Amino acid sequence: MSPSGRLDATFAALADPTRRAILARLALGEASVTELTQPFAMSQPAISKHLKMLERAGLISRGRDAQRRPCRLEPQALAEANRWLESYRQFWEGTFQRLDALLDEMKADAAKTAASRQGETE
Repeated sequence: MSPSGRLDATFAALADPTRRAILARLALGEASVTELTQPFAMSQPAISKHLKMLERAGLISRGRDAQRRPCRLEPQALAEANRWLESYRQFWEGTFQRLDALLDEMKADAAKTAASRQGETE
């Protein structure tokens, strides 16, 4: 899968609140499908569909431990999404810093104008 395709799959998987909740649970440690089903009002097959999407996106992996198939978080796909988002965060941070500087300049100019007007009236 291309980097763009992986990013698309990651964001598609993260678009669903159930899948985000599953990832939050797996951030605490690995869990079985049965354990992941418990907090949701969903069937095990429905949770399995969510897990397949998370797995296709590379966000989780499933192992095999006898009869148990533990799921675990795979941080690499989230790290790639974070790197992509970070460039935009830096852009907006720079934009807001320039806006702050402009506002400070405008306030200083307004204060100078007010001071000069007050000096003229005295």
